Amino acid sequence: MSMEEGRMTEIGEMPEEWKVVTLEEAVEINGASRDPTRENPDEKILYIDIESVEGGTGIIKTAKEILGKEAPSRARRVVHQNDIIMSTVRPYLKAFALVPRDYNNQICSTGFAVLSCKNEIFPRYLLYILFSKEVIEQCNKMMMGGQYPALNQSQVAKIEIPLPPLPEQRRIAEILGTVDSAIQNVGGAIESTERLKKGLMQRLLTRGIGHERFKFSKELDSEIPEEWKVAELSEIGEVTTGKTPSTFNDTYWNGEVPFITPVDIQDSKYVYRTERYVTPAGTNQVQRILPKNAVLVVCIGSTIGKTAITHVESITNQQINSIICATEVADPNYVYYAISFKNELLKSYSGVAAVPIIKKSLFEQFKLPLPPLPEQRRIAEILSAVDRKLELERRRKEKLSRVKKGLMNELLTGRKRVKLAE
Repeated sequence: MSMEEGRMTEIGEMPEEWKVVTLEEAVEINGASRDPTRENPDEKILYIDIESVEGGTGIIKTAKEILGKEAPSRARRVVHQNDIIMSTVRPYLKAFALVPRDYNNQICSTGFAVLSCKNEIFPRYLLYILFSKEVIEQCNKMMMGGQYPALNQSQVAKIEIPLPPLPEQRRIAEILGTVDSAIQNVGGAIESTERLKKGLMQRLLTRGIGHERFKFSKELDSEIPEEWKVAELSEIGEVTTGKTPSTFNDTYWNGEVPFITPVDIQDSKYVYRTERYVTPAGTNQVQRILPKNAVLVVCIGSTIGKTAITHVESITNQQINSIICATEVADPNYVYYAISFKNELLKSYSGVAAVPIIKKSLFEQFKLPLPPLPEQRRIAEILSAVDRKLELERRRKEKLSRVKKGLMNELLTGRKRVKLAE
């Protein structure tokens, strides 16, 4: 790849030999339609709706197999192999995809614009250029002032894109496709590891390690090994509710102590980073600072039941209850996995309310199976090993995603030119 100066166009600087065209010049838009309820009511069709497309990846995850007579009124657009389907509803979510051979002559929602490439544009290049910030910015400007975040067909037609020579388009798509393949491979490894973890949790947290005799627990409504107990969270350790230092006092903020809110609890087992940090003065305003390895559980709001562990001394806001495990009773890693495993049951403790909430007094009564401490640690070690693999794979995927973003910024603007085979 090489650097090259270019000329300024309506959509930014680009190489001299690149053209700027509108989508209607490069593609045919919404060429064919049919009504499955009339034309083939008793035949099965594959129906692609907005939810079928994974945002930002170009992949159709799961089309719905339905009878023609069951097709909704939006199921009208015909798609063919190598068409690009572009969601016109909230296009900034990037629900765009390349239609593979398996979906040839099937149906998608009228919430998509179906783009059939003419001879001078390569389909996969078009997909990548639709993902570019230059195109998304145009979409956002067109939607400004509208009551509904969507584009109409005439607006789609006027979107401007850079158009390199066809061999260069193919090479750009090939390079970005290689990175995409690597991202998909890592994604597959993540999915298989998550399935492994789920199976191990089901086995270890109900049957334990090496047990042959079991008993029925009324409290848990399930069998557990004879040697295990059942304990409420209040018996496992101290349960505390977080508190937010005053946001009007600047001396409390921008320190070094993590201030954990539900937003900071993501896929990782530990909370490594937070959006905000407090000073020692700020920590003095809360009841107590949490030690390393406190178990955190979201008990208010839409993400109720999410669980994590403190990586260092921290404080939380009032949406989070924390368990500081008694070291002679419970291993915090085991408690983290046991609560995560019973996540759906825990959510049911919130009842039916506009804002879900599990009161501290009720949270303290939540029951877990409790093996002897050495077995807790062995169970936690096995599951922690799987989590470490998951963490490694997620970081690999994040790194590849950053590489792809950088390449797109360079290649789709012509700031870096690809070398073509001679």
